[in-house]
Amino acid sequence: MGSPLTFGALADDFTGAVELAAMLRAAGARAMVHVGPGSLPDRPPEVDAIVVALRTRAAPAGEAVAISRQVAQQLRRLGARQLFLKYCATFDSLPAGNIGNVAEVLREVAGAAPVLFCPTYPEAARTVFRGHMFVGGQLLADSPKRHDPLTPMTNSNLAEVLALQTSLAVDILPYEVVAAGAAAIHTHAEACHAAGRPFLIADSILPEDLRQIAAASCDWPVMTGGASVAAYFPSLWVARGWMRPSEQPSLPGTPGPAAVLAGSCADRTREQVAAFARDHKVLDLDPLDPPEQSIARALSWASEHMAHAPVCITTSADPARVAAAQAALGSIAAGRRAEALLARIASGLVERGLRRLLVAGGETSGAIVEQLGVRSLQVAPFAAIGVGRCHADHPVPLALCLKSGKLGAVDMFATTLAAMEQPA
Repeated sequence: MGSPLTFGALADDFTGAVELAAMLRAAGARAMVHVGPGSLPDRPPEVDAIVVALRTRAAPAGEAVAISRQVAQQLRRLGARQLFLKYCATFDSLPAGNIGNVAEVLREVAGAAPVLFCPTYPEAARTVFRGHMFVGGQLLADSPKRHDPLTPMTNSNLAEVLALQTSLAVDILPYEVVAAGAAAIHTHAEACHAAGRPFLIADSILPEDLRQIAAASCDWPVMTGGASVAAYFPSLWVARGWMRPSEQPSLPGTPGPAAVLAGSCADRTREQVAAFARDHKVLDLDPLDPPEQSIARALSWASEHMAHAPVCITTSADPARVAAAQAALGSIAAGRRAEALLARIASGLVERGLRRLLVAGGETSGAIVEQLGVRSLQVAPFAAIGVGRCHADHPVPLALCLKSGKLGAVDMFATTLAAMEQPA
């Protein structure tokens, strides 16, 4: 019989799902990633936390709401005490959603209460002050996120961004309240909720801010944010008797052929591809080329080189090429075409013996994992920003690293693939 499930999370992309589960594992929780709404078990599993990996970040609002409602109801039936919406540390979303409208759904399913929005990720210099998002020393709208091909973020005021996505009133949890501690946060949020303003953008800059926000929100039925704030929950669960620290199995080391599939067009991913190309073979594909031709070319090329050393196949492009693809296909369709191309290539590579795969890009990761028929992932404890190491047993044993396009060391492709040969 399963133990009580403490935490049920919905992640709007796959790299975020793995990152969240990895941070929970590093904090001592038993955490598992399930892929999509059809992958959840019928009975409570022997874990403290389930993270469901979804592809809802850029989905049409109605689709995202329907999928999220289904998953939220499933997680509550499994006994989850708290539902958590995981989104990007830069609040990536479209004007119509899907952060606000999905948060509304979770609140309907789990019960009315204050809901905090806390994307802050101090380790990556993503912070919020006076409701405005900063990326390092830049406002979000002045950062490279302004030019994101899928979810361009042109407004740094997160309260304004969120207000466009919800029918509920939005306010700010100001920094002076956060600095006063968990009790002050709890009192302020409950007062805002009673006054008809249940959604609050949480100012937060330092790790201690996140610790206090976690302490204030741990007992609420719904919480939202990045993985960093959730990393403070497991110690609170232990203190409440909801979780017992336990030994957890390591991920196995995986030998065999290895590859990188890079779909993100983020500056950091293109830097990582360039660094990898100094010592490895790289094949650059244009999503505007006929797909069948590109797939055949990629699989033939990889079969020739993959047995000797890791390779990289990429659709990453500079802003000019991205603009050309979007002009020809539309913003969403251009991205989906590139993701589908790499997903079909991934399937062909696995059929040809690939056993270690690093994927760059959240949407690309989702397309590939779904194409491979993976239903659940074991996740390694968090070790470094951007290194989302995990393992799938089905349909074949496969070591994976799913990384956000914007994160990770420049040389991480080669070093991570090498590390995946060893247990973690």
